[in-house]
Amino acid sequence: MKMLALLAVSVAALGSTNVFAQGKTRAQVYQELIEAQQNGLNYVTDASYPDVSPAFQGTVEYLKKQALANADNANRMAKAASDATVPGN
Repeated sequence: MKMLALLAVSVAALGSTNVFAQGKTRAQVYQELIEAQQNGLNYVTDASYPDVSPAFQGTVEYLKKQALANADNANRMAKAASDATVPGN
């Protein structure tokens, strides 16, 4: 009887290991978290859900403008690097 109970617990434990995976890796979840923070979603409070709390509205606008400026700057730098000619080619 103990062997049957041990077998049942073992099968249950092995079968439940994939319950939490849901098809995403840690890296994907971490990237989603970073994107959410950049979009100001960490300034959403229980009282303001799903919108940003009015107390943090200015901070969120500033962060969005800063992220947009950084993305534009990175795009310009990448374009300049791709347009530059390599000596010897």
